[in-house]
Amino acid sequence: MPRVSAPLVLLPAWLVMVACSPHSLRIAAILDDPMECSRGERLSITLAKNRINRAPERLGKAKVEVDIFELLRDSEYETAETMCQILPKGVVAVLGPSSSPASSSIISNICGEKEVPHFKVAPEEFIKFQFQRFTTLNLHPSNTDISVAVAGILNFFNCTTACLICAKAECLLNLEKLLRQFLISKDTLSVRMLDDTRDPTPLLKEIRDDKTATIIIHANASMSHTILLKAAELGMVSAYYTYIFTNLEFSLQRMDSLVDDRVNILGFSIFNQSHAFFQEFAQSLNQSWQENCDHVPFTGPALSSALLFDAVYAVVTAVQELNRSQEIGVKPLSCGSAQIWQHGTSLMNYLRMVELEGLTGHIEFNSKGQRSNYALKILQFTRNGFRQIGQWHVADGLSMDSRLYASNISDSLFNTTLVVTTILENPYLMLKGNHQEMEGNDRYEGFCVDMLKELAEILRFNYKIRLVGDGVYGVPEANGTWTGMVGELIARKADLAVAGLTITAEREKVIDFSKPFMTLGISILYRVHMGRRPGYFSFLDPFSPGVWLFMLLAYLAVSCVLFLVARYSLPFPVLTPPPRVHLWELHQRGWGAGVGRVEKTLVRKKPEGWARHSGHEPLSPTMSSSDQGVGRTGALPPSPWKPEIVSELEVHPKPRPPLKVHREGCFSLGLSWTSLTNLLSRSRTISCGSGSLARIPAS
Repeated sequence: MPRVSAPLVLLPAWLVMVACSPHSLRIAAILDDPMECSRGERLSITLAKNRINRAPERLGKAKVEVDIFELLRDSEYETAETMCQILPKGVVAVLGPSSSPASSSIISNICGEKEVPHFKVAPEEFIKFQFQRFTTLNLHPSNTDISVAVAGILNFFNCTTACLICAKAECLLNLEKLLRQFLISKDTLSVRMLDDTRDPTPLLKEIRDDKTATIIIHANASMSHTILLKAAELGMVSAYYTYIFTNLEFSLQRMDSLVDDRVNILGFSIFNQSHAFFQEFAQSLNQSWQENCDHVPFTGPALSSALLFDAVYAVVTAVQELNRSQEIGVKPLSCGSAQIWQHGTSLMNYLRMVELEGLTGHIEFNSKGQRSNYALKILQFTRNGFRQIGQWHVADGLSMDSRLYASNISDSLFNTTLVVTTILENPYLMLKGNHQEMEGNDRYEGFCVDMLKELAEILRFNYKIRLVGDGVYGVPEANGTWTGMVGELIARKADLAVAGLTITAEREKVIDFSKPFMTLGISILYRVHMGRRPGYFSFLDPFSPGVWLFMLLAYLAVSCVLFLVARYSLPFPVLTPPPRVHLWELHQRGWGAGVGRVEKTLVRKKPEGWARHSGHEPLSPTMSSSDQGVGRTGALPPSPWKPEIVSELEVHPKPRPPLKVHREGCFSLGLSWTSLTNLLSRSRTISCGSGSLARIPAS
């Protein structure tokens, strides 16, 4: 019996010595996707372990060993049992799992009780406890950072209306920052949740009917691919829509056969392709898939496999730094005891201080165990694959490529096919005589067809002519919709409308017009008045010199005729003299009146038979009608000057001189001074043409 009991007593001591051996650094990894044709997590851990052990600086140091444990997804009982198998092995850290939130939560609690560091490589699915005794490290970017990055992209593209598609109920909690951003800016964000059938078709139809152009998809890679497939079937993958994927495996999406080249599909990536081992890492995973799988499941490395690779390097780096200050050792732990690892807190502090460049970029943690000081690459899908158009940094925020500000329209239209809606109308679009024998665009001819050909050659795009369904140009209906070509543009059934379409204010509210390519009808041209200083004879400008000459001759001829008519016509009954004598009325009645008064002055020399009517003017019907006609006709020539004279007098009024009666003026008008003196002696007032009054006392 003594010989039998001795080995039994020494066996636990030997296990402790092996576990504490400096030549072994043991790490445990829990995988919930152990298939060979899976994400390549097992292979990534093996690649990290071999690369570390083969490094020249690792000679003579502890060898890294990684124990891999497999379990079903979100199997809580199996997870607890697996942890109880891991703790007695004496591990320095536990990694994973990548896609089991419930299992990851159980592992974090057990590791926290035993003070063993736990690395998460999956996004946060639940709200973390604010006060944890032992913090868990998470290499996956936080949902808060992703929310802020999405909000920055929406702000950059001036998106005021968007739709959020959630695959899980935790979506609103994960993207809380994004929701707050919309509440602050008062923009419109509609949230739609996938039902239990997981069919996004009804949901996408509602988005299409709402005419929402920006769609944010918060789902895993497989569900995101399904949503994109259904959107392509509904015709929602075109240049009129913008898709933003919050999943960090955007670069693994297969979209070559699904989408139009012009569609704007954006996503994030955290891979560091400039890392020295990245290409070898990707080739190793691809070779493993080709050897063990019927088809390659992914186009590149999965995010979880790259995060597990970086997690192994982070643990080894922290242990090396801790060994410089103190020699650490590991010992087996038990789920049934309250014993903890004495070096766990020190190792956790060193893990928070780790800074290194991994396959997923810069690795650094904050005091809460979250990843910090890293950048998310913003990728855009193009015909040549994915290209980086910017990045979002935790500290610096969003920075986009400057080439986006100066994008060339020719590059965006290159090798694309536009649907052109139009209507039959001569000469813009007509059917050829033998159109039954042709197909496609060759059936049509006309001005619009020729113009489309020239534009297509210059901008290097293709087009497909399609006649409008209802045969009208487009008018609004009572329910707010439009018919005709305008309605097809609004419904995004066509990309362009080329026809003799009239530009109206009502149509410009719903569609954009180019500059008119043809103008019909009458055009009125206005000459801008060039201001210049008028000359001394500018008052003669309204009429040509010939007109002035003939006008002067006409006035002379009319004056002579009036003189002869007044001279030899029979006298009219004498009229009672007016109470006032109106002298010189040229100011009020114009030139015609002045000429009339000249004629009257000339005829005031009375014939001999009129002696008894001394002091009165002879008037006959012929003379009266002639005088009135000349007065009215003479008022026409000065009409061009009247507006300018009135405006000039309003701006610069001039004082009127007082009434002065000169003896020379009386004789110049053919009046005798004695007659004027007798007239003034009988009148108290004299009314002048300007309206001024002058009182003369009676003698």
